[in-house]
Amino acid sequence: MSDAFDPTAYDAEVTRAGNVVEVTVPTEATPVRIDKYLTRFYPQASRTKIQRSIKQGHVKVNGADVKKSYPVEPGDQIVCRLIQPPPLSADPEAIPLDVVYEDEHLLVVHKPAGMVVHPAPGHRSGTLVNALLHHVDGASVAPDDEAAADDVGLSMVNALPARPNHPVVRPGIVHRLDKGTSGLLVVAKRDTVHRALAAQFKAHTIDRVYHAIVWGRPDPPAGTVSGAIGRDPNHRQRMAVVPPEDGKAATTHYETIGALTHVAHMRFQLETGRTHQIRVHARHMGHPVLGDPKYDGARVRYGTQSGSRRRFFTNLFETMPHPALHAHRLGFTHPATGEHLTFTADWPEDVAAVWARLQKAGE
Repeated sequence: MSDAFDPTAYDAEVTRAGNVVEVTVPTEATPVRIDKYLTRFYPQASRTKIQRSIKQGHVKVNGADVKKSYPVEPGDQIVCRLIQPPPLSADPEAIPLDVVYEDEHLLVVHKPAGMVVHPAPGHRSGTLVNALLHHVDGASVAPDDEAAADDVGLSMVNALPARPNHPVVRPGIVHRLDKGTSGLLVVAKRDTVHRALAAQFKAHTIDRVYHAIVWGRPDPPAGTVSGAIGRDPNHRQRMAVVPPEDGKAATTHYETIGALTHVAHMRFQLETGRTHQIRVHARHMGHPVLGDPKYDGARVRYGTQSGSRRRFFTNLFETMPHPALHAHRLGFTHPATGEHLTFTADWPEDVAAVWARLQKAGE
């Protein structure tokens, strides 16, 4: 059986009703795996999602269940009900919020590690946006809304999905921090302020300094890492340094603040702002961020592999269940007043406690 898609599938008789598709396979069709065949009728759905629907019995061929590898035959009657998640929205939630600065135009907040910045599939509540909406007494926001910033209390620039297969709701969000990263974020209340701040980010004039604990002792102790960042070809759930034509240019400056035997306290300054940039560049240097499971930092990387030492670090990772990465300083020009503002925030108590234990242990 050929695994290529048969172009005559486009001639199938198709009836749609919501998320249900009924297909009569044309008599000229060549056998094709059913999971591949159905992707043509759900262009916004992944093949994995279609396979999941097949496994759960939501796809019938001639009235019977089939496996994902079933070869579609001419004349088959297919009924597929693709499981759809409930509509995404952002609702105000009374979540504690550490506001460092606020005026009528913007806020600067200190995000804790473990908090997702905005609602998206898999994180529909408990996000920074939910907390912000409650803080500004704003209205709920849904993808089909036409609400203005004055109604919501936060900027609506880029707040709604740009395309059907990119369901995110992010009023006020000018830039992001990863879920496991703590630290400072600026949030826009007004659309004009959002656009002005976004322009500063694009021009690389925003001052962003991070502190981190990394594995090993970088040599030289200070320098610059430049390397395009794109999707890791061997691990699609993370990013990597890739050839320039396969990613976006990225530059990170680093400096060692304090070095122990096997770990170091680092200062990173971003020149660009790519996805996972510091985590990717640190791993590329051979010094992944301590406690970062995605980028090989949540296991012993330097020093002996004794059982007692592995237990020591396992205990540390339980104390600090996130990467030791913190957005320490944020500086920008206020779009409304023209004043240059700079804010700093100490890293979380759990990271400080881990560094103290590493010092005491002579790590």
